[in-house]
Amino acid sequence: MIDTAIRHPLEPLSALEVQLAVRLLKDAGKVTPTTRFVSISLEEPEKERVHLFSGDDLSSPPPTKELRRKAFAVLFDNAINACYEAVLSLTDWTLVSWKHIADVQPTMTADEQVECEQAVLASPEFRAALKEHCGIEDTSLVMVDIWSAGNYGSEEDRTLRLARPLCFLRTDPTDNGYAKPIEGLRPVVDLNRMKVIRVEEYGRWPLPPEQGNYASDRIAKKRTDIKPLDIQQPDGPSFQVDGYTVRWQKWSFVIGFNAREGLTLNDLRYEDQGRKRSILYRASLSEMVVPYGDPAPQQARKNAFDAGEYGLGYCANSLELGCDCLGLIRYFDGHLCTSRGEPLTIKNAVCMHEEDFGILWKHTDRRLADKPEVRRSRRLVISSIATVENYEYGFFWYLYQDGNIQFEIKLTGILSLGVLHPGETSPYGTLIAPQLYAPNHQHFFNVRLDFDLDGVANSAYQIDLVADDPGPANPFENAFQAKATLLEREKQARANLNFETARTWKIVNPSRLNAVGQPVGYKFFAGDNCVPLASKNAWWRKRAGFVEHHVWVTPYRPEERHAAGDYPNQSQPGDGLIRWTEKDRPIANTDIVLWYTFGHTHVPRPEDYPVMPTAYIGFLLKPNGFFAENPANDVPPSPKKSADKPCCGG
Repeated sequence: MIDTAIRHPLEPLSALEVQLAVRLLKDAGKVTPTTRFVSISLEEPEKERVHLFSGDDLSSPPPTKELRRKAFAVLFDNAINACYEAVLSLTDWTLVSWKHIADVQPTMTADEQVECEQAVLASPEFRAALKEHCGIEDTSLVMVDIWSAGNYGSEEDRTLRLARPLCFLRTDPTDNGYAKPIEGLRPVVDLNRMKVIRVEEYGRWPLPPEQGNYASDRIAKKRTDIKPLDIQQPDGPSFQVDGYTVRWQKWSFVIGFNAREGLTLNDLRYEDQGRKRSILYRASLSEMVVPYGDPAPQQARKNAFDAGEYGLGYCANSLELGCDCLGLIRYFDGHLCTSRGEPLTIKNAVCMHEEDFGILWKHTDRRLADKPEVRRSRRLVISSIATVENYEYGFFWYLYQDGNIQFEIKLTGILSLGVLHPGETSPYGTLIAPQLYAPNHQHFFNVRLDFDLDGVANSAYQIDLVADDPGPANPFENAFQAKATLLEREKQARANLNFETARTWKIVNPSRLNAVGQPVGYKFFAGDNCVPLASKNAWWRKRAGFVEHHVWVTPYRPEERHAAGDYPNQSQPGDGLIRWTEKDRPIANTDIVLWYTFGHTHVPRPEDYPVMPTAYIGFLLKPNGFFAENPANDVPPSPKKSADKPCCGG
């Protein structure tokens, strides 16, 4: 039996637990030679149990009795095109439930991506088309990216498990294959039979003439004027780690990791005057979609739900010290399994370290000019990076000493490219190299923020700044105020950003009052954003209903986890947030979840090639009446760096 006596109930499954789940499914007769393990992750326990375990009183430790652990598994049988969900008790070694989920296609597995490429390269039909288009018979230099098939209303979209790969041609085994797309040639693969069922041809384009290499060993002349930049902490880091549970200064939380969402933060608390005050129960990227804006037949069907169709956990990188992370690093592994149930551990899937972040606060009293008070800010960084074929996405959570919580996505990698005839241009993209263009596209992300602000019963307010009308009470016509609207039901809470009113949102606990008699709260500040440019009738948009609004608020339901529904791969329109919120359930003074959709519109530049410099997008959560005063007042001054003059109030 696996020892779970001292683990936090939200810690991710260990490698042994994943393998026990595989064994239990096999022993129960649920695995056939054609069964794939799509994912095995923690079946999270009830909130009440977790809050009981964590507590908010620092003087009384959490209970150390055995934690009953469960696993949630998604399986798919290629022979009968059927998806199943299972719940397993890892404590009792039993299969708790087994359920057939009809008419869905689960996430494509990492194994299927490899097998799909092999199937395309072995296909006689594809080989014949390749020879006709490119004059090439040797497929050893052909590169195949799996790309999801989507759903465009045909019967085939519902009855087959499909992929519509994009193909590229390397000139040698290590160059940048994306520089030479094979335009006008797109195989369609039945993933159940792992067979090319047809090759779609849209015309013929010559291969672009240039290489577009970016690897260090391909760059002839590199900069020589960069000096080393070292970050040292001779006394060690300020965080303490027990398994996947972390304490850093006044923060405590649990790092989660699973095949679909990748990195999650759980049970996030801040110590305040002897209490571990809960803020976020769970924070995760629930879904994302990348639609392309080029109507050309080769490009028009390009859209990807990268979490639900590919699995961000499976796409996670093994991070490298000095490259992905700099400083004194603590890594966390991600424990998954292959689609055949073999162990799969992604080493260093999550990175954690501290960063200097400039000035935290400062004041100089002119009467005490020789003794300014200044404190340096330090933040804790928890990050993971996923490679989804051509694109890289870095997911970064930042915790600050003043109670701020920031989430930032860093977009980099290689553009998904197309080919033009010599002298041709396209209004739907940017020419970035001879005959090579990058289509316009958008990236939409949805983050699920399950607030438990000093308890589970919370409310959300929409805050708009409005100017007062001119009149006797506003003689200088300068007055404006914050108008707070209590969001009482789901449909009312559907909203978009409004820059004219500097719109923000505030989550409060009506039953917990602060030092000035108001409900304790945290405020949500949006960062850069956009709106979808495709028609509401576009198939991708009908399937990604979460892009219709920037902010949604729902009552907490443990089964409502993914903004586009549980199975967006080849999905039907209307699942997820758009369906749940049609119920228009009450959301005031109850356990609520805030969902935020944020987008990046990318009109590519030549400077984005051959590898795109990082773009940044995210949001910020700030305490707003949660604390009695600046919680960072007690941060000590930094050590003196000059013997002849004290600094920082030291």
